Amino acid sequence: MVSPEIRAPRPPQTPRINGAPCFGVTPGAPFLYTIPASGLRPMTFSAAGLPPGLSIDSTTGRIHGSTTALGEHAVTLRASNTLGSAEKSFRIVVGDTIALTPPMGWNSWNCWAYTVDQDKVLRSAKALVSAGLADHGWSYINIDDTWQGERGGPHFAIQPNEKFPDLKKLCDEIHALGLKAGIYSSPWITTYGGYRGGSSDSPNGAWEKLADYECNKRLGKFRFAANDARQFAEWGFDYLKYDWHPNDIDHTREMAEALLRTGRDIVLSLSNSAPFADAAELSSLANAWRTTGDIVDVWTPPTPQPWQFAVSEIGFNQDAWAPFSRPGHWNDPDMLVLGWVGWGPQLHATRLTPAEQYSHFSLWCLLAAPLLIGCDLERLDDFTLGLLTNDEVIAVNQDALGLSARRVATIGVIDVFKKPLEDGSCAVGLFNRGEQTSSMRLRFDRIGLATGQSVRDLWRQHDLGDIDGEIALTIAAHDVELLRLTPRAA
Repeated sequence: MVSPEIRAPRPPQTPRINGAPCFGVTPGAPFLYTIPASGLRPMTFSAAGLPPGLSIDSTTGRIHGSTTALGEHAVTLRASNTLGSAEKSFRIVVGDTIALTPPMGWNSWNCWAYTVDQDKVLRSAKALVSAGLADHGWSYINIDDTWQGERGGPHFAIQPNEKFPDLKKLCDEIHALGLKAGIYSSPWITTYGGYRGGSSDSPNGAWEKLADYECNKRLGKFRFAANDARQFAEWGFDYLKYDWHPNDIDHTREMAEALLRTGRDIVLSLSNSAPFADAAELSSLANAWRTTGDIVDVWTPPTPQPWQFAVSEIGFNQDAWAPFSRPGHWNDPDMLVLGWVGWGPQLHATRLTPAEQYSHFSLWCLLAAPLLIGCDLERLDDFTLGLLTNDEVIAVNQDALGLSARRVATIGVIDVFKKPLEDGSCAVGLFNRGEQTSSMRLRFDRIGLATGQSVRDLWRQHDLGDIDGEIALTIAAHDVELLRLTPRAA
């Protein structure tokens, strides 16, 4: 078997600071940001211009503390090792908006599903660090459904079952790795997985799993969102996947306000299939919202189950959602189906071809989607690592302008997506949706760009030069070319 092409060059051993250009925090909330830097370790870190209340660990690069200094703070991040040094301008914004760029991390469902447990989650966190993903901005470790046990404790909140003996300890261990922790819940009485949800038909929170799956999918008369939010914050969680259908404004607002009252910054991510008619209001309350049903690792339909959707079916049908994407608020077309996936103990290598995997990741970056890996992090191969650690491609996703790409042209079988970037350049993805290799010529004026452009191939991290008028490209079936176009100075 021929090994798939790894297009990106390996990161150098000299220090390079990666990741988002900004970070949002609410006043007084616990602060944790680990400088994502690649290069030879050990490495020494510093940060100039931190707002009062924040400090940095020079060995780990973790910025921590809390601050009430409202406003935007210009910070200079620095990293050095025996081979050199690097610095990067960074903004810490203290205000009412978190998740200024799309969250990046891992979720347990597409890998472990019902078999998830505390050991698997901690191992995944350690693997994310040891594989070097944290050096490129990947930071969330999120538990999905099936962790829930009885309701109780000081907050009369959902407590973990026997699979998760100590969630406070787990959060502390994840934070000690410089990462953040996520949890799952639902306002339904019973979740999709058949576990306790956030409501009940009884004021004492009584719960009994019903035999009829459809009956489980019901909202109870008595709600416990505030109880559960306080417990999530006390354990130390930083992210909540809130899962039911259809997402409604009432329950979204209730949980958003409950999380805000905890004093801890917890990303609120709605799942699944948010009603488009309510997108404006839902997007004002949540940090992310699923725009679709569940993704599965096939490129085109049919899919194994009617509630599952193919990658191209999802990715190329997001244009209507684009106006709602902005810093702190993100359209979510579901998780990445790269690497070893399988929804339980029997995993398999993704059924996407290498070309389709490049297209999948490119499109999610262009769409400014949350990037949540769904695979077994202990089985990452060089090809998957190459996909997930290309900092120039990730930078398209993490751009501070926060705009989602839109389809701006279709040329034969090639769909062209354009995403404006904060520095005045734009990212352009050209996707061959046909079944054969296709050649095309892209005229810059056809997609609203000036004639003269400096062009860079982002996957190969290679300058194509100053180009006037148009560029000729040949793209394999289901593959992509991802370019950054910068207007050439007159």
